[in-house]
Amino acid sequence: MERKLMEKDRRLGEILSQAGPLAVAFSSGVDSTFLLDRAAEQLGKGAIAISAVSAWVPKREAVEADAFCRERGIRHLIISLTEEEIPGFTENPPDRCYLCKKKLFSKLQDRASKEGFPLVVEGSNMDDLGDFRPGIRALSELGIRSPLREAGLYKAEIRELSRERNLPTWSKPSFACLASRFVYGEEITREKLSMVERAEDLLLSLGFSQMRVRIHGNLARIEVERGEIERIAAGEMRERISFALKEMGFAYVTLDLLGYRVGSMNEVLGKSREQNDGIEPPIKDI
Repeated sequence: MERKLMEKDRRLGEILSQAGPLAVAFSSGVDSTFLLDRAAEQLGKGAIAISAVSAWVPKREAVEADAFCRERGIRHLIISLTEEEIPGFTENPPDRCYLCKKKLFSKLQDRASKEGFPLVVEGSNMDDLGDFRPGIRALSELGIRSPLREAGLYKAEIRELSRERNLPTWSKPSFACLASRFVYGEEITREKLSMVERAEDLLLSLGFSQMRVRIHGNLARIEVERGEIERIAAGEMRERISFALKEMGFAYVTLDLLGYRVGSMNEVLGKSREQNDGIEPPIKDI
C-alpha cells in the first residue's frame, strides 16, 4: 500500500476515534461497509450500524447489510421509511434526493440518539463531489459527518483498502437507490420501483454486474458497461431480456449505446454540482 493511502487510512482512524460514539448509516455498499468496518475497529461497541428499509432500497442490499452485521457482531438498528413521509418525493423533482436525505437522516438521527449514539456518519467519498448531489446539502444542514471525505478518500482508494481488509464488498458494483432510475418528473410508484428492481435482479443473475435499468414512462433504458454491450445485444440474450422485461410491465426495452455511467439522469439538468448543492468542494485533492 502506498504511503499516501496509508496516511489517509490513519487519518480516517483518528477522525473516527475522536468522533465516537457514533452510528454508521449502512447500506451494505462499498463505502458504508468499509466505513462501518473501520468504525467498529476503532470504537468497538461505540460504533453501531443503522439502516433504512423502504420501497426504493433493493431487498438484496438489506439482506446483505443484515448478514454483514450478524457475521461481525455489530449492533444493527433498522428503521422504515415510506414515500408518504416525504412531501414531494413521488413527483420526483430534481431535488428529490435532498427531500429524501433530509427526512431519512432526520429519522436516523432520532433513532440513533435514543439509543445513546448522538452522531450519525455516512459513507460519501471525494468522488461524490463531482456530480449533481443535492443530498449532500441535506447532510450538511443536519450535521451528518462524512469521514471518508474528511480523510480525502476516493472510491478507488476505498476499494483498495477494502481489499486489504478482505471485505466482501471491495469489488462490489456501485448501486444507488432505485428512485435514481426515474427520469425527473416521472411519478415514482411502488409498482414501477418493483419493476426496476426485478429487471436489475434479472441482469445481475445473467452476469451483468455494473448496470442500471432506467425508467422513462413505460420504456426501460438499460445501461451496461461498454465492454458488455455486444454481449447484451446478442440475439438470444437480447430476446431473453426483452421478453422478461415486457412480462414485468415495460412496453419498450432499449439499450443505451453510451453504456453505464454515473448520474446519467442528471445529464439533462445542465448545471454543475456547485450550483445545485450550494456547497463548495474542498480545495485539496480536487
